[in-house]
Amino acid sequence: MTSISQPMAPAQARVAPHIGTRNAALDHARSFLTLVVVLHHAVIPYTHFGHTDAKSWIGFDFVVAATDSFFMAMFFFLSGLFVWPSLSHKTLATHIHDRLLRLALPFAIAAVTVIPIAYYAIALRHDPDLTFAAFWWKTVTVGPWPSGPLWFVWVLLGFDLLASLLHRLSPHLLDPMNRLSQESFDQPAKFYAFLLAVTAAVYIPALIYFGPNRWFEFGPFSVQASRVLLYAAYFFIGAGIGAAHFSEGVLSSDGRLAKSSWGWLIATLVPYCLMWVLIYIKRAILGNLDPQPIWYLASYGLFFVVFSASILFTILGFFLGSKRPWYLLDRMQGDAYGIFLVHYPIVLWLQYWLFDYDLPAIVKATIAFVLTVAFSWALTAALRKIPGATHVL
Repeated sequence: MTSISQPMAPAQARVAPHIGTRNAALDHARSFLTLVVVLHHAVIPYTHFGHTDAKSWIGFDFVVAATDSFFMAMFFFLSGLFVWPSLSHKTLATHIHDRLLRLALPFAIAAVTVIPIAYYAIALRHDPDLTFAAFWWKTVTVGPWPSGPLWFVWVLLGFDLLASLLHRLSPHLLDPMNRLSQESFDQPAKFYAFLLAVTAAVYIPALIYFGPNRWFEFGPFSVQASRVLLYAAYFFIGAGIGAAHFSEGVLSSDGRLAKSSWGWLIATLVPYCLMWVLIYIKRAILGNLDPQPIWYLASYGLFFVVFSASILFTILGFFLGSKRPWYLLDRMQGDAYGIFLVHYPIVLWLQYWLFDYDLPAIVKATIAFVLTVAFSWALTAALRKIPGATHVL
């Protein structure tokens, strides 16, 4: 596709209804995931893994093990659903301009504001006399310069630019995947098997090679090494579903998936329990051995991708088939992206404030979660009142 508008092919033209109208189920899923992100960060200090507070509760370990295993992959999947239709209905220049405005600009601003403010709360625990100016300067010059959850934004931009190149080379590149989506209208297990095969093929070897803890890092640009291809797979599989005939594919509100979310929930619980069996083996039998044996990484990677694919289908099936109103999620829809961008310093500073209080971990986490949602939502709503801000947030 060139920067000059061209007539759409028939297959492209049929995408128009999907672009012109909001999909309530996908909006609900996206807003729900935003709350999951906030919950994830609100409970981490009170887990065995994150344990930066004197208080902890084992239940939060179960929460974090689940959320960490699917929510970012699902964000990439949902983002991918809309990229091919956008490239089919906009000039290449317009699409890239929109992505730079929506992704590159907020990442650049947040990298020098939101992220230093967030991590300053952690730095003060180690050096109470450290000034913010000194911490900020060290962060952007010497480092480390962590990106927190904002790594998602720049990685998504990279996938989007790659999709733009691939669409220019061949607008019909994802047609086979889209046909599989249509064939899965009544048989979602067919597309599930495809998703599982692809994600297992890209994730398990990477997990074995890089291990679970290695990150690629360059300044504020970071991403977990073992998951880069996994996220790319979710993004482009989402793009394949969204490329055309959305209402006739696996994510149709009239399809089988929308009527079988409870069955997918069972498929989710089995690999999740097996993941915990392996976590127990790692801690109690292997003694947190590092590096972990290949058999362990391969087994955990398999259960991980099965759980991730299953819970994706569970959540989407639930919202696709739900007929009840979701007032909170509906109201959050326009502000969800902004909440994702600004919530991290709020949650870390709330945890810093709660640190010295002798409260149960559940109470601390609840306070952190509720106030983070409230404050980040209010801040986002205020920022979106700035002229032109709605094009970014």
